[in-house]
Formats: sequence, C-alpha cells, structure tokens
Amino acid sequence: MAVRDSASLLVGLVVLLHTWRAWAAVEVNMKDKVEVNLGEKAQIPCLYTSDDGIGGLTIEWFYEKGLGVKKRFFQQAGLMKTVDNSTHFTERISVNHSNNTMMLTIRDVKLEDQLDYICAVKGLTDGSGEGRTKLRVFVKPEPPTIEGVQNGISVNEEVTSLVGSCEVKNGYPRPNITWYKDNMPLRINKNEVEVESTVTTQSSGLFSVKSELKKKIVKEDKDALFYCEVTYFVAGSTMMSETRQINVNVLYPSTAVKIWVESPKGKIKEGDSIELHCKGDGNNPSSLFLIKYLKGNANWENDTVLLENVTRQNSGVYECISTNTENFEDISNNTEVFVNYLDPAVVMPNNVMVMAKGNELKATCNALSSLQTKTAWFKNGQEVSEGHTLILKNVTFDTAGVYKCVVTVPEIEGMTTSSSLRVHVEGQPEIMETPLTVIETFDKTVELVCDVRGYPAPTITWIVSDGMVPDSDNHMTTTDYGTKSVVMVDVTSNATAVCNASNEHGTDMRTFNIKAKTIIQTTTPAITTISSVTATASPPKTIKKESNGFIIAVLIVCVLLLAILGSVLYFLYKKGKICGRAGKQDLTREKSSKDNIVVEMKSDNTEEAILLGVNGEKQPPNDQ
Repeated sequence: MAVRDSASLLVGLVVLLHTWRAWAAVEVNMKDKVEVNLGEKAQIPCLYTSDDGIGGLTIEWFYEKGLGVKKRFFQQAGLMKTVDNSTHFTERISVNHSNNTMMLTIRDVKLEDQLDYICAVKGLTDGSGEGRTKLRVFVKPEPPTIEGVQNGISVNEEVTSLVGSCEVKNGYPRPNITWYKDNMPLRINKNEVEVESTVTTQSSGLFSVKSELKKKIVKEDKDALFYCEVTYFVAGSTMMSETRQINVNVLYPSTAVKIWVESPKGKIKEGDSIELHCKGDGNNPSSLFLIKYLKGNANWENDTVLLENVTRQNSGVYECISTNTENFEDISNNTEVFVNYLDPAVVMPNNVMVMAKGNELKATCNALSSLQTKTAWFKNGQEVSEGHTLILKNVTFDTAGVYKCVVTVPEIEGMTTSSSLRVHVEGQPEIMETPLTVIETFDKTVELVCDVRGYPAPTITWIVSDGMVPDSDNHMTTTDYGTKSVVMVDVTSNATAVCNASNEHGTDMRTFNIKAKTIIQTTTPAITTISSVTATASPPKTIKKESNGFIIAVLIVCVLLLAILGSVLYFLYKKGKICGRAGKQDLTREKSSKDNIVVEMKSDNTEEAILLGVNGEKQPPNDQ
C-alpha cells in the first residue's frame, strides 16, 4: 500500500515537472520572408521570449543552403559573441540585440545571399526554440526590346509566319513576356498564333528571356500594331514594362485600282506638266501597272507618268491597268483629263489705227478660251478701259500712243494673253512747251530739245544764227505722238536758234534765244571810276543756285561801291576835272568776287568799253 502511494506521488511529480517546463519553454518568432532588391540592405529580426536573462541564453544564427544542410555563422553565449569568418558575407553582416530581439543585418545584398536564415535560442531552464526566414533577392531587368521582320509577309502563306521577337535581359526572378495586338493580349491557338520562349541563365545567376511570335497573317493585319509586355518582380511589388509598337508589312493582292492627277492641283492649262499616278488598293510588289491614253493609243508601263508642256490635244481619258503576277488577273480604272486653253488675243482693227482729230476711236479685243475671261485695256501701264471694246471719243494728240489689251482667266493664275494697238492722230505739228526759250549760259555748248506732236511724224530742222544745223547733228527719234529732236549748239556769242517742224498738214516753229555770258577779271587794285553814267544790270534768266549769305554779301559790296563812286565823282566835279563830259552811259556789272571789282562802261557815242582810274585818264590796254 505504501509502495503504491510512493509510485503515484513520483508520477505526479514527473507530470508536474513536464507541465512546468512546457509552460516555461523559449518561444522564437520570425517573418516567413524578407524581400530586398539587389544592392540594398536586408534586416531579419528574431524575436524571442524567455524567463532567463541574456546572460542565461545561447543564441545562434544559421543559414540553410538546400538539402537541409545548415551552417552556423554567428553565436552569442551570454555576453560572448563569436562570428564565423568563413562565410561569403562575413564582412557585410552585423547582429544587434535589443529588447528580446536579435536583428541580423546584411549590407549590399548579393544574389547569393538568397537563403533560409535560422535563429536558435537555448535557455538554461527554459529549454530551446528556433525560427526561420527566407530572404528573397530581386533584380530589375533591362528595358525590353522588340524586333519585327524586315520582309513582307504574304496573306497566301498557309502556315504561321514569324512576326517579331521580344527579349528582356538580366532579371531575377525570371521575367514573363506577353504579346499584344492592338492593346489586346494574344492567346495561343495552334496554326493561328504560336509563341516560342527561350530562357537563358547567365553566369551571374540572372535570367534572360526571348520570345518569338508566329502568326497566320491576314489582310486585316496590315494596320495592326504588335508589342510585348514584360512582367517582373521587385521587393514588395510586381512591375510591368512595354516595348515600342511594330507594324507588319502585309502583302496582299489588289481588288481595285485608281488613277488620278497628282499635279497640278486644280484646273490644268496649256503649258503645264501633268503627273499621273496609278495605284491599287493592295500591297504586292509583284503587281504590274500600265497607263494607257485611249485617244492617242499611247502606253506607259509604269504606275507614274509625267506629261510635259501639255496642250489641249492631251485632253482625254487615261486608263490604269494592274496585273497580279500570281494569278494574272487584271483590274482597271480610268480618269478624264481636260487641258484648258486660251488663244492669243486678237485686236480689231489690227496693229495700227490712224485717226483724225475729233473723231471717235472704237476697237475690240477677243481671245477664245475654254473658261470665262476678263479683258482690260492699258496705256503706259495704266488701265484706261475694261471690257472687250475700247471707245475713245473726240480724239486728240493726247489720245495717240500704244494701247495694250490684256485677257486673263480669273480661275487659273498665270493664264493670260495680250495684244497691242498703235493709234496715230493726224494733224499739223504742235511743238510742246519747253521750260526755257531764253537761255543764258557760260558754257561753250548748249543742248536744245524740240518735242513735236503730229502725224505723219513731223520732220524737224534747225536754223541758228550762222546757218542751218546739218542732219548729222540733228538727232531725231520717233515717239508715240510725233518726233523729238536734240541738237548741240556751239556758243561763242549771242545767238538765235529756230526749230521748224512740218508734215503734210502744216508747220510749227519755236525760237530759242541764247545769250553768251563771259567772265572779265582785272588785277588792278585801284577803284574804278566812271563819270556821269547811268548803270543798269540785266539779270540773267537762268536759275543759278547760290547761298543766301553770298547774295547778301554781293549786295553790300555793291552799295559800298556806289557810295564811294558817288563821292569820287562829286569830288572831281568840284575840281572841274570832268566838266564838259556829256552823254548817257550804261554801267553793267558782269561779275564780282571777294578780290576783284569789274565795271564795264558803254557809252551811247562809242562802242568802246574803258576803265577809268582815279585821275580820270584812260588806262592803256596792258593796265586793263
């Protein structure tokens, strides 16, 4: 009985001990996984609970490299730490303890750091516990690339054809590639859509994926856009990247053709160059084109024709014929080309019209055209009338001249023609007004112009004081209204020139008076004196440009000279030196300057001009 009670007590103690140990065991909590991008810092926490203090615990870190093989790289027993220097990341790890947490830090994470990390905690009285975390490393791949086929793909191909290839390099984990057509993903369908992918593992452990798309091409694919979408993983997220879009050169036969005028745009006129284009609605380099001119039986084996300097004879129907070399079927279409024309302008009466003064002039201008025209008349560049008919009433010499008729087609720029009519108005010559008929000059020659109106064109002759001007010196030109003559006359003294104009209807004349001007200078500094004379000056009729200051100075000098002259005459008169001198004298001052004073005296009784000194005696010629 006692033995039985002792055994029961022992079993109870054992059960109590196991229950206490289970209640007091070490607990370790860790994350299932930690994700980090290549080159970043990874932190793996190990959270434990234990009644034993840090001094009564042994904490160890392991990594597992597949097949359940664990390798310890860190141990802390109490306050003593031990690091295994034989691991690949020894220089990049650190372990820190804080508030029942052991934090493992791995700097500059490498792809080879992707392992299971195990944290084991053993207490003196609490038993032991462990946890594990999987470290996942991610590498962003390079941007994806796409290449389309360079050659065209025929719709007549019975099997799938390569459309393009897409490639993405150096990613981890392996990226995925999806093909799209016009923003819709392509689904694999045997003999319709096929995708072949190739995965390459680089020596660095990174993945490169290449995908090829093969498809049964149809005509509707000619405008389709194909591209790739690449899906890849980064820490805590899934990313996506797209390639550029490509288009396939789909080859398909034409079902219709068209022919048109590429240039010029709009209406065509004679002299233009016409460019004809012929094109089918298909895309087949092996198609043959033929352009035919049905009216003239001309053929061009090309899809483009250039007709230069066309005329109305090039108007007609042009046909385009396309031949499919695969089945030798022909399709055709045509277009009509019309070349607009504008014939030369015709003026009636033709070329020249002679009118009598006071009559009415009536002329017409017409030009045959395929389009509406506009007509205007011009004289000397100015418009004088609008319309086909020119009417001028009560014509005069002013009416004479050349009238130009201009016919234009407003619808087509540059389409114009013209013709001219010369009008003569009959009548006796009329010499047109000239600015000067009295000419004073210091020059040795003078140019005279005589401008005469009249028809028939007047004949002009010149007579000067010493005779008739020879024909060789008479430069006559015919003008729209008559004749113009220019002569050069030698000037040695005062002269008269007469312009005579004549035709069968009468004559007219004009006289030109030429006055020769001479310059007389004296070197005698003495004051010139003249006894009892009357001085008159003949102002020149020519226009001379002098400054106002110079004119005032001359006037002042003249006034001073007259004052001095009067004083001297009065003094001589008192002395009796000039008693008995009579007669009226003219004093003309030809020219003065700052250094010379010139006085010319002319007497009514004599034609001799003398210069007098202060004593009233006649000076010898040498002194003059």
